[in-house]
Amino acid sequence: MIHLSFSLPESASPWRRTWDGAKQGDPAGIAEIDLRYKYFGVNVEMIVEGVEIISKRRFVTLVDLALSLSGVIERISRGEDAAFGFTESDEVIRLRQAGESISVSSSKKQEQASVARDEILAELSEFLRSAHSRLIEEVPELRENPVIRMIDASSQP
Repeated sequence: MIHLSFSLPESASPWRRTWDGAKQGDPAGIAEIDLRYKYFGVNVEMIVEGVEIISKRRFVTLVDLALSLSGVIERISRGEDAAFGFTESDEVIRLRQAGESISVSSSKKQEQASVARDEILAELSEFLRSAHSRLIEEVPELRENPVIRMIDASSQP
């Protein structure tokens, strides 16, 4: 079983400003680099077969993570190994093919876990759908942003 989720920061958190700042100006025109690294901080958590791969205390930018995970979906779907990292850290999450399963590990932890390929692909796609939906819910003008549209397209099977 795999659990991958995100939550928005508390209203008093400085990370909440990364959501509020995106509402200024023209959200549809925000450049990819700003979407990846400046806006939409979230707590993210990844647990695979009871093993905490990413702690829910970790803050990352949602668009950067979503775009990284869309690349993971592509590689896993082609039968390749995949990895993704975090801009502010040298941690890398590795996903390796192991027959019909995917072995998931972090460069910062000893533990690793395996999950069925179909299950991880479904969970990653659901994460992208949730991310896209939350971004549009919070900032409706993002619906017209081409980078945000890529996240939506990547979530479709």
